[in-house]
Amino acid sequence: MVGQAGAAEHVERIVRGWRWVDRAEEARDTEKRHRGRALHVYQDDDGMVIVRGRLEPEVGALFMQALAAARETLRPRTPSVSADMSTKNVSAEAPTGRDTWMPEAPTFEQQQADALGLLAETALHHGLNPGAPAEHFQVVVHVDAPVLTDGPGQAIIEDGSRVSSEGSQRLACDATRVIMRHDADGRVTEVGARTRTIPPALRRALQHRDGGCRFPGCGVRFGQGHHIQHWAHGGPTTLSNLAMLCRRHHRAVHEEGFGLRRLADGELEFRLPSGEVLPAVPALAPTADDPAGTIRAQNETRGVQIHPRTAMPSWPGDRLDLGYAIDVLRPRKQ
Repeated sequence: MVGQAGAAEHVERIVRGWRWVDRAEEARDTEKRHRGRALHVYQDDDGMVIVRGRLEPEVGALFMQALAAARETLRPRTPSVSADMSTKNVSAEAPTGRDTWMPEAPTFEQQQADALGLLAETALHHGLNPGAPAEHFQVVVHVDAPVLTDGPGQAIIEDGSRVSSEGSQRLACDATRVIMRHDADGRVTEVGARTRTIPPALRRALQHRDGGCRFPGCGVRFGQGHHIQHWAHGGPTTLSNLAMLCRRHHRAVHEEGFGLRRLADGELEFRLPSGEVLPAVPALAPTADDPAGTIRAQNETRGVQIHPRTAMPSWPGDRLDLGYAIDVLRPRKQ
């Protein structure tokens, strides 16, 4: 409706204003949550300590993950019961029920309390330095090794979202890699050292040589290292087997069918999904004999009637009241 009644400048201003209001509202909500954070710890009449609190979402998620890890550490192991009870010091008069050799299983709430105690004890024992900040915010993708060589398997982000085979190969081109081995039941049996797929020194050399994305006509300054022959297929992590691509064109090469190879003279050759060589400077697409007639025919098919006033808005020329327009178009949150 805005596009029909106003000029392009009006649409642009309203969109900018809408985004500003969204950002301002999001900032207010974030600040409100931040101010509302609290943790109350006090002792009850019977000596028990009561803990109540409200945590910001990211802190709460971290806290719940820590509790889950502590619960797993404290999970009781079911003892094995020998058929020969003569080794146990059990009198003939004593009952032989469950309570004589295994305590009652704690409830979930009791497990949570025990886990919180373990967290506090561990923090005081090992210190409170959580490590390098860069390690806190990572996207971790679990990839079955055969997926990287176009084999069966799956690639899953930690939150449960799935990644395609081509997408996982793209991510593995230039990432931190940890090799984990599992047994037939899925349990981890070995964890390798964390390494960079492209070492820092080699990445600096790649950035210096390519200077940005090498895809024809792009030239975006910053990009990702791409293995021309993927390392999972035996390709070496060497400067001659690497090319700098921006995120958009890295995806095009891995997931949209574009081809890339290095020629004998060291130059890169890009190919379209159809197999045609993509020139260094893409030429304009060939025009039809009557492009205007083609467009008119398409418009007629769609019922679009073009006349001198088609692109003219119904705006009478008065000044745009941006605040009023945002209020009308964007309902306020209650």
